[in-house]
Amino acid sequence: MLMASLGATPSRTPQGWGPREASARFPSPAAVPGPREAEEEEVEEEEELAEIHLCVLWNSGYLGIAYYDTSDSTIHFMPDAPDHESLKLLQRVLDEINPQSVVTSAKQDENMTRFLGKLASQEHREPKRPEIIFLPSVDFGLEISKQRLLSGNYSFIPDSMTATEKILFLSSIIPFDCLLTVRALGGLLKFLGRRRIGVELEDYNVSVPILGFKKFVLTHLVNIDQDTYSVLQIFKSESHPSVYKVASGLKEGLSLFGILNRCRCKLGEKLLRLWFTRPTHDLGELNSRLDVIQFFLLPQNLDMAQMLHRLLGHIRNVPLILKRMKLSHTKVSDWQVLYKTVYSALGLRDACRSLPQSIQLFRDIAQEFSDDLHHIASLIGKVVDFEGSLAENRFTVLPNIDPEIDDKKRRLMGLPNFLTEVARKELENLDSRIPSCSVIYIPLIGFLLCIPRLSSMVEASDFEIDGLDFMFLSEEKLHYRSARTKELDALLGDLHCEIRDQEMLLMYQLQCQVLARAAVLTRVLDLASRLDVLLALASAARDYGYSRPRYSPQVLGVRIQNGRHPLMELCARTFVPNSTECGGDKGRVKVITGPNSSGKSIYLKQQVAKAVNNATAQSLVLIDEFGKGTNTVDGLALLAAVLRHWLALGCTCPHIFVATNFLSLVQLQLLPQGPLVQYLTMETCEDGNDLVFFYQVCEGVAKASHASHTAVQAGLPNRLVARGKEVSDLIRSGKLIKPVKDLLKKNQMENCQTLVDKFMKLDLEDPNLDLNVFMRQEVLPAATSIL
Repeated sequence: MLMASLGATPSRTPQGWGPREASARFPSPAAVPGPREAEEEEVEEEEELAEIHLCVLWNSGYLGIAYYDTSDSTIHFMPDAPDHESLKLLQRVLDEINPQSVVTSAKQDENMTRFLGKLASQEHREPKRPEIIFLPSVDFGLEISKQRLLSGNYSFIPDSMTATEKILFLSSIIPFDCLLTVRALGGLLKFLGRRRIGVELEDYNVSVPILGFKKFVLTHLVNIDQDTYSVLQIFKSESHPSVYKVASGLKEGLSLFGILNRCRCKLGEKLLRLWFTRPTHDLGELNSRLDVIQFFLLPQNLDMAQMLHRLLGHIRNVPLILKRMKLSHTKVSDWQVLYKTVYSALGLRDACRSLPQSIQLFRDIAQEFSDDLHHIASLIGKVVDFEGSLAENRFTVLPNIDPEIDDKKRRLMGLPNFLTEVARKELENLDSRIPSCSVIYIPLIGFLLCIPRLSSMVEASDFEIDGLDFMFLSEEKLHYRSARTKELDALLGDLHCEIRDQEMLLMYQLQCQVLARAAVLTRVLDLASRLDVLLALASAARDYGYSRPRYSPQVLGVRIQNGRHPLMELCARTFVPNSTECGGDKGRVKVITGPNSSGKSIYLKQQVAKAVNNATAQSLVLIDEFGKGTNTVDGLALLAAVLRHWLALGCTCPHIFVATNFLSLVQLQLLPQGPLVQYLTMETCEDGNDLVFFYQVCEGVAKASHASHTAVQAGLPNRLVARGKEVSDLIRSGKLIKPVKDLLKKNQMENCQTLVDKFMKLDLEDPNLDLNVFMRQEVLPAATSIL
């Protein structure tokens, strides 16, 4: 509201209010810079008859995909995977498998709707465009999808299996923790049943044949399941300690992602997580990334790396801003963020133009950060009045952009002095009892005469003044329309609203200019986030002393020289690096034995059921203490059976590392002899009664588990450890185990019997039974009197 007032004094002298100061321009960020032929034709014809039907769901940035291939009657699935809003991963899947139909939910967001519309319009798509099929969203419900999966009639599941065994078996194949994938599988089964794919001419009681479920992995991507990510601590989510962020979710704990994430912008962090969840084995791509990291590891390039890192701190979530622009929901802060982002991107371009163009990323940034960026930045800088916009909390423009707006603003800013004169004239015509008055301007209402409420003005009728139209009472001030204020309304009009409307029109025109270059901005963000990730990895490599790996297509396997656990070396006082080699036809299965706490689990880290069902000759399987949680004989038998299963594959056996305390695996020769098996142990040395760990892998087999030493280190009483060793020796020698004489005391035997009776009375089928409470209230207190 603009106001000119007349102050109350004995002489009734008018006083005026001055205008606010003119806005200053937002400073620019610093510029930085025969028969055979017939056979082939027959094969091609068979391939053409094969059909693939794909089901896809997209939600919250993640993709769930499953498809049915009639050529092998198998359902393939890809676990929940993050994807860009442009659905690049989905497009890659479609390019890879060329489905005949794409099934999805009728309830979809704008990104999927737009993608499917574009897909359906591709008339020249090879071999042909797929049929888009929408099913009701209820057909993709999570619980009904699980029920379809678990109740399916699968020929690969033996009829002798119980319902529970069938569930456990399917759980080792299907990732039920990937909710989108489960829903996609459920929707696909619904579609197959409804269309009766492949069994159209059969009796209705004949179901669509499903001969197996296989995990679908895109070319050049390494397949890692979610359990591996957790066990290896690649990711680790923890509750946020701040009470203000409890509702916002989790924070990253001690993990590989956590120590490498030094990204300056959110888009870079998102890309780093994407690289972790979709690791590639494309040597060209890997070496392209490593070239950038190696460049920034050179001491002479440290300053450049730091400067680029600072610029990347201004790269923000522009896609969100573009979305708001399209919806005309742009905020004042959006223009500032966009302005800084574009100018910082120009700085990145100028800097990369001075760097070796032999490196692909530098060349891409130098070339693809086009003059469109400069055009966007120049437009925003010349048009947007950032200071004025913040002050008024709306979009305002700088002077000399629109002469008409400038003229109206000058008239609006000159109103205070002018209205002071009007107020003086109004006061001369008012009752002498009225000490002061003011003329004010209220947007959408117009000009009003404002006078203070007198003590004699009690009733509404008292507000009536000749020649004035009463409007309202506010804060003990009466507001009227006079002949002069009506004249001002006709003469000046609603300046404030007219200025706002014209500035909004300019903002719309500016938005159109920005949106027309949205593709350039998107590409800029992709390259900037890539640079951000590689700078972050270079920074971590510098601080932690990492070395560049060398990839060679001639080397079938892995060779590691002095490898270190990236997390353990940060937590341990001393850390011993270890080397390993796995490749060819020798030592594909490595059995690692050694005492507890000797470092076996750090040397590697397990999920066996999924590994058995999914591992290939190119897989790396890490097993830590498998079979430990069950009966010793059963656990040993299970471990031997799993390893013999893989060894029977010969040269197509996966690369396997097994850490175990089952020394009988070696002593009883449960594994076949041959070059595929290599036995390793963790080097130790006995010094009197002490056991010294060297944490070094060497050829051989451990002679004992040294459990007693580990027990002492854990703080167990010496007499308990001694008794444990005695019992262990008796078991090995096949002798009778006799109780310790001290336990023959009457009261101790009674306490033992009482505790045993309590255990025998436990109903393990009781759903209300809490074993933790029983152990805490009954067992632990009794243990003191027994021991």
